Amino acid sequence: MPTIGMKRKWLASGAALIALATAPHVSAQETPAADPATTEVPQEVIVVGVRASVARAVKLKRDATTVQDSISALELGMFPDDNVADSLSHITGVSISRTAGGEGQKVSVRGLGPEYTLSTFNGRILATDGAGRDFAYDVLPSDVISGADVIKGAEASLTEGAIGGLINLRSASPFDKRGQHGILRLEGDRNQMSELDGQKLSGVYSNTFADDKLGVLFGVVLEKRDDRTDVAGNDGGWTRNPDPTDESWLWGNAWGGNIDPNNNGVLDPEEYGLIGPGQFRVGSILEQKKRSAFTAKVEWRPNDNFRLVVDGLTTKLDSPQVGYQQSFYPLYAPGRWSNMVIQNGIVTSFDMTNPDPEMRLNPELLNQTSYRVVETDLFGANAEWRVSDTLTLTGDVYRSTSSRHSGGQDSYVVLRMNQPNSAHIELTGAYVPSVTVNFDDGRDLSSGLASGAFTDSDFNTHYFSLAGDNIDDEINGASFAGKWAASKGWLESLQFGVTYTDRKKSRDLINNSLTGGADYYSGDNAINVGDLGSNVISHSFTLPNFMSEVPGNFPRTFLAFDVPAYEQALAAYDGHLRPDGEPYTYADAAPVWNPLQSYRVGEKTWAGFVQANLSGERWTGNVGLRVVQTQTTAQAWDAKILDIIENGAFNYTAVYADPTSVTQDSEYTYWLPSANLNYRLTETLRLRLGAARTMARPSVEMLAPTNTTESVSWGEFTQIYGGNANLRPYSADQVDASLEWYFGKNSIFNFAAFHKHIKDQITSSWEPGQDIGVPGYLFNVSRPINGDYAKVSGIEIGLQHFLENGLGVRAQYTRNWSTSFVGDQERPLEGIAPSVYSLGLFYDHGPISLSLTGDHTDGFVTATNVLGAGYNEQADPITWVTAHASYKINEHLDITLEGQNLLDEANTYSINGNPLLPQGYYRYGASYKLGMSYRF
Repeated sequence: MPTIGMKRKWLASGAALIALATAPHVSAQETPAADPATTEVPQEVIVVGVRASVARAVKLKRDATTVQDSISALELGMFPDDNVADSLSHITGVSISRTAGGEGQKVSVRGLGPEYTLSTFNGRILATDGAGRDFAYDVLPSDVISGADVIKGAEASLTEGAIGGLINLRSASPFDKRGQHGILRLEGDRNQMSELDGQKLSGVYSNTFADDKLGVLFGVVLEKRDDRTDVAGNDGGWTRNPDPTDESWLWGNAWGGNIDPNNNGVLDPEEYGLIGPGQFRVGSILEQKKRSAFTAKVEWRPNDNFRLVVDGLTTKLDSPQVGYQQSFYPLYAPGRWSNMVIQNGIVTSFDMTNPDPEMRLNPELLNQTSYRVVETDLFGANAEWRVSDTLTLTGDVYRSTSSRHSGGQDSYVVLRMNQPNSAHIELTGAYVPSVTVNFDDGRDLSSGLASGAFTDSDFNTHYFSLAGDNIDDEINGASFAGKWAASKGWLESLQFGVTYTDRKKSRDLINNSLTGGADYYSGDNAINVGDLGSNVISHSFTLPNFMSEVPGNFPRTFLAFDVPAYEQALAAYDGHLRPDGEPYTYADAAPVWNPLQSYRVGEKTWAGFVQANLSGERWTGNVGLRVVQTQTTAQAWDAKILDIIENGAFNYTAVYADPTSVTQDSEYTYWLPSANLNYRLTETLRLRLGAARTMARPSVEMLAPTNTTESVSWGEFTQIYGGNANLRPYSADQVDASLEWYFGKNSIFNFAAFHKHIKDQITSSWEPGQDIGVPGYLFNVSRPINGDYAKVSGIEIGLQHFLENGLGVRAQYTRNWSTSFVGDQERPLEGIAPSVYSLGLFYDHGPISLSLTGDHTDGFVTATNVLGAGYNEQADPITWVTAHASYKINEHLDITLEGQNLLDEANTYSINGNPLLPQGYYRYGASYKLGMSYRF
């Protein structure tokens, strides 16, 4: 399930010319092994408007040496969408996941998830602020790039690490348009659901000097906006009784006791595998985004035989989030539920009337903050030297870094209502269950929240988590490559090269869960919030249009309390006696370094390749071999559980031994052959064939031998292993076939088929009822493992056509068939959408440019066996509609109007698509942007 995140644009820069060893695209200056029938006289290409952008994309696809699709900027510093990921979603076979505010963040190609995809910037690997390798596109504004290539085939000369696809982002060059040029752009946006606004200033300047031997380019983006995401989820999981007939669920997860509708204390056959609600919550996340980006490039071309590019990119995303939510914890325990209604093996309705404070429903206020400040830098130098008419040498060095330091600054704070009540819970098929709570004093939850009837004294302290991680990712890379123009028979040229990459990634988790400082606020340890004496509960408020698309009876008003004020109140309470008679010690709640989920991972990779580019009368192609050797060193920490202390119902504290370091080393070598053929059947019809072996490395955090038992705190006794250094990379033998018909100027119809046989795909094992050495407790154990193999087959259909009157259409459809095997068990391959399709309509004539695009992603499995074999979490289908309109007032000035998510769609998740088992809901609302550009 995706996280909740962001959405934006930014500005231009980066290196224009990249060593052939690392550049996964055909540059504007050179088209190696190009079809003689389509080779053109070198000339400047000035990309302006939708039609020119489409024309450039068609040319890149036609000239490519393997199967690829591309997008190009409308003009310098101006992309057709506000976010690069959104633009990529229009490409055949590409789908994206979204974060808070509906912003595209992670990219999947041909249905294969982000972990199968590699993102590069001018051929250089981008460092990431997450725990894995998949790049979060929300940290990179679209103004930074001039285009992007999605390479779906494989060549020996391309950077390894992708099975789904290699996405190479391309930056602009001052020589794209010689002389002095610049653009200044102002934008303002408005979200219809949240009624929140934003603004952005961006600008780019480029110039060439000294008889066009020296060029410079500078860019800046400054942006500020507010976002809101309405959310609901079943974060506590569903309770499912044991099922003696299901080997994957012999023990179940009903830690409060098996759901027992007839109260006979026996698991009857009709109760096998019975499912009931665990914890669910509903609320909204408010985000204040500030973004800045600065780019610079200096390009020197003293003569026709040499060029040097020095460039840099630095971006900062500052996006703190505050979530106001209401949380309900109706987890079953004997005597807690009554009047149960069961439908198709699911308890859909029940009452909670037990007078015991620990057995009744105690509604909770949940305040969650997330401190996300990401700094991403990429600096490098690239040189190309034409030694002779037949030999060209290139070299590239770069340093890419990303850092996010939020250790101990994220909070998850829960205040629990302490008033006697009776409650009714009902699953209705909506994404939020209906919940009615009537207090013994005559108040009810929904109207009481709306009228401000509740005060500090109605709440007790309950949970106080201070957490966050410090992540640093550093990549240093270098490459040297050559190209020898042989022109001997079929041998057009020979490429060769070597690359070196040194990556170091560290994660330090800082929280207060390891010491028990997060969860010693319940039961006899609970403090009445009124006794803190500082008006922690400030006021009630209602957000505009909150959950307006979700029916049902549940509270839609919030009580506000901010975490800093709450912390100050707790600090002032230090030394006071709690109900258990012990003095409260605020220092015990302080966040500390948690070794159990911290790690250090280092990778050193050498890669060498040789590739022969071939050509004949009607065909071009290449054959090559890439050899990759990687050495991995991983460090993590382990700590055994000495004791488990029960603080109250569903509230425990684990006591750990001192941590010990765990270090693992591994090494692997992969031989990656590839072959591609581009055959010109007629002047307009082409057939492409490709075969290759590809690989994708495990996510970085999966290489560290970490483990956690944090779920013990809420009564779920599960040990989750993060990974180990001996996990093998995914590898795939793949074949591609593509038929492309260029039936008109800037028009194409293509049909492609592909098959991938993936070995060692990484999945997870589930081992219930394991003795891990904790007296009196059995644990479920989950760990990542290499599965046996997976198979992915699919087809792609694409159409792109412009009429002379300015009307145009772009359509694409991708269908996948996939499955994976672990032992003799067949299971879905996680993260693969079975079909993705889109339709775009355009009009570009004179000063007017219009477009309307709809992108649809089918539902797909996001996690397998969440409640036993066959119970899979899945993302539900979604259609995302965008629109763009611009009017060119004169040669210097134009205005634009853009719309995102015009259907006001939400990302939703469920178990097996069953509406009675909702897993998540994320609604962002439709947004509109008005912009004005001035160019010179």
